[in-house]
Amino acid sequence: MRRPARVAELVREEIVQIVGYELDDPRLTMVTVTDVRMSENLREARVYVTVSGTEDEAGQAMKALNHAAPYVRRQLAVELNLRHAPGIFFVRDTVEEKAARVDELLMEIGQQSSPPDDEAARSEEKENNMRDEG
Repeated sequence: MRRPARVAELVREEIVQIVGYELDDPRLTMVTVTDVRMSENLREARVYVTVSGTEDEAGQAMKALNHAAPYVRRQLAVELNLRHAPGIFFVRDTVEEKAARVDELLMEIGQQSSPPDDEAARSEEKENNMRDEG
């Protein structure tokens, strides 16, 4: 594993702790850190987060995270003993939201094209038999 990937994992673990337990902001209760990607020179960290709730709540949570970014950076410097603490950039991770929407659409399609229920099928079969006999 390359150094940026190793450092990214350490940074992710530390940010999970900081966001989950140290930041005392009610807007951050629905935030989950999903990934961290470090630049090659380890000077920048893009922190991907998912936010549960409405669009307005997600916007408020992202504002709170961006406001807390300097604090998170200082805590990383202390905890990980890095020569240069990376700049922290929070990015909303919408992959799970998009996947949930795709699942929802597939379910709707499946319901529209599902075979008729047993009673409707029997009724249709009865009508066909009556036409054949008549």
